[in-house]
Amino acid sequence: MTREFREDIIADVKRDFAARVEARRPYETQWRLNMNFYMGNQYCTALPTGEIADVKRDYYWQEREVFNHISAIVETRQAKLNTVRPSLTVRPFSSDDGDVKTAKNATKILNSACDRLDVDALLTDGTMWSEICGTGFYYIGWDARAGLEISDGVFEGDVCASVVPPFEIYPDNIFAQNVSDCRSIIRARAVDVDELKRVYGKTVQPETSDVIGLSSAAVGGGLVANSALNKLAPTVAEHSAVLIERYVVPSSDKPDGELAVVANGVLLHYGALPYINGVDGRREIPFIKQASLVNAGCFFGASVVERSIPVQRAYNAVKNRKHEFMNRLSMGVMAVEDGSVDIDNLEQEGISPGKILVYRQGATPPRMVDMGSVPTAFDTEEARLLNEFTKISGVSEIMRSSEAVSANMSGVALQLLIEQDDTRLSLSAEYVRIAARDIARHILRLYKQFGSDSRLARIAGQNGQVELVRWSASDISSDDVIFTTDNELLSTPAMRQNMMIELFKMGLLSDAEGKMSETQKHRFLEALGYGGWDSDIDLAQVHVSRAETENLKDAYKINEFDDHELHADAHVKYLLSECPTGKKAERLKAHIKEHRAAIALTAAPEQSTAPAARQSTATA
Repeated sequence: MTREFREDIIADVKRDFAARVEARRPYETQWRLNMNFYMGNQYCTALPTGEIADVKRDYYWQEREVFNHISAIVETRQAKLNTVRPSLTVRPFSSDDGDVKTAKNATKILNSACDRLDVDALLTDGTMWSEICGTGFYYIGWDARAGLEISDGVFEGDVCASVVPPFEIYPDNIFAQNVSDCRSIIRARAVDVDELKRVYGKTVQPETSDVIGLSSAAVGGGLVANSALNKLAPTVAEHSAVLIERYVVPSSDKPDGELAVVANGVLLHYGALPYINGVDGRREIPFIKQASLVNAGCFFGASVVERSIPVQRAYNAVKNRKHEFMNRLSMGVMAVEDGSVDIDNLEQEGISPGKILVYRQGATPPRMVDMGSVPTAFDTEEARLLNEFTKISGVSEIMRSSEAVSANMSGVALQLLIEQDDTRLSLSAEYVRIAARDIARHILRLYKQFGSDSRLARIAGQNGQVELVRWSASDISSDDVIFTTDNELLSTPAMRQNMMIELFKMGLLSDAEGKMSETQKHRFLEALGYGGWDSDIDLAQVHVSRAETENLKDAYKINEFDDHELHADAHVKYLLSECPTGKKAERLKAHIKEHRAAIALTAAPEQSTAPAARQSTATA
C-alpha cells in the first residue's frame, strides 16, 4: 500500500464522515433533548444551530419545579420489555438425522454462548437506548484475544458483543429503513490513544474530541427553593482521538467489502469486511438495529419521549402556575399607600401574628388584596394532561402506579385493561425479539467461521444438570434461528398458569377415572413453576433424571426401586425425540418393554384380589 493510496483513503473517510455528521445533526439534537427531559432537565430548548440551551426564569419568584412523568413512562415500558426474553432454537437444514442432531448441538452451543455473553443484560441496555432515543444498536464481533490460551500469547478467540449508542452510528443513507439497506455505515467514537496503540499497534497523537457528558443544571424551584439536576452537555475528552470505522458492503469491484479504520490522520487498518455474518456465507455490516417505534422511510426510530415532551412542558406549566396562585392565596398580596408605612420592614418581616403595623397619620391603612380562589380550570387541565400521557405513551395508570383505577373494578375488567396495555407494547416487544434472534444468528455464523478448533462448552441441561460438550465449526450445519415461544407480552406466565388451572378444573388433565398419575402431576406442577414443591415431586425428578442418564448409556438394567411409569415415559420421549438407530434403539425398546412388564406385574395382584374382596363382601 503506497503512501498516496493511504492518504487518499484517509481523506475520503474524513470527508465522508463530515458529510454524515451534518446529515444526522437534527436527529442527534432530538436525542439530546430526549435525554435531558428523561434526566429531569426539562427547562431547555433546541436552537436552530442544533445546540441545547437552558431556558431562564422570567421572574425571580417564578415556580420552576419539574414533575417528571417521562422518566416514569420510560422505566415502566422498559420494565415490561425486559420480560421479553424469547426462547430460541436452531432449525435443522433438512430432515436428515445428522442435520437434526447437529441442529440440537448448535442450540446447546448457542445457549452456552448467550449465557457467557450475558445477552439478557445486553438487551436491557439496548432497550434503554431504544426507549430514550428511539434506536439502539448491537455490535457482534470476534475477539482474537478471548477464550483459552493455546500457547504463549495465542488464544482460541471467542465472540464479543456490545451495545452501541445511536450517537456513534452514521449511515450513508438517512432514509434507509434497516442496516441491510445501507451500502456503508460509519461508527465514530472517542477512544484513548493508549488503547489504540494496544489494539492496532500504531501511535496516534491525541486530539480535541467533543463528546457528550453530564453536568449540573440549577433549574430552581420557586421563591427561595433551588434544585440541581443533571443535564446532557458537550464536553472534551482528554488523551483521546476520534476512531472512525467505515464498513462498506460487498460490491462488484470489492467482493468482500471494505473496512477502513482512521484516527487523527492515521490509517490504522484497511481491508475486507472481517466477518462472514450474512445469509448464505455473505459478509455484512456487523451491527444489529433495535427500534422502539419505526419511522417509515427513516433509518432511526422514534421514541415515546419525543412525543411526550410537549405534554410534559404543558404539565409543568399548569402545576407551577397553580402553585404560584396558591402562594398568593397563602402569603397574600398587600396594597400599601405610598409613604404610609416602612416598606423595607414590611417587605422583610411581612405581617406576622401580633405585629403592630404603624402607618402615617391620615393615610390609608394597608389592606390585603382579595385573590379569590384557585380556578377549577387548573384541575381540569391537569387531569386532561395526565390522560394525554396515557394516550401518547401507551402506559396507563395501572402500569405506572401498580393499582387499579377504581376500587369497584371487577377482575375481568382489570384483566382487559392489562391486556390492552400489553397490546400497545407488543410492537416494541417484537423488535426486542427480532434483535435477540439476529444476535443469535450472528453468534452462530462467527463460530462457524472461526471455531475450527475443538472447543468445550458448559451446557445447563434439564433438572439442573451441567454437561460439557466438545464441538467445532463442523457441528454447526445451520444458522437458521427461530422462536420457540410466542411474544411474552401476549402470553405471560400468569396467563399460562391460569389456563393450566382452568384445564385442570375442566378435567382435561385427568384420566377416565378422574385421577392424575404421578407423571401428570409432576408435569402439571412443573408447568406452574412448582417443580420441586414437595418431597414426592423431588423423588419424581430423581427418577426422571436417572432415566435420562440411562438414555445416554449403551446398557440398560432395571432397578427394583425404579418408578417404572416415569422411566418408561422418559425412555419413550428420548426414543421419539433423539431418534437413535441401530443396536442402541433395539436395546432401548427392549428396556421399555421390561418397564411395562413390571408395570403390568404390579397391577396384576391388585386385579386378582378384587374378585376375592367382592366375594367376601357378598358372603358377609
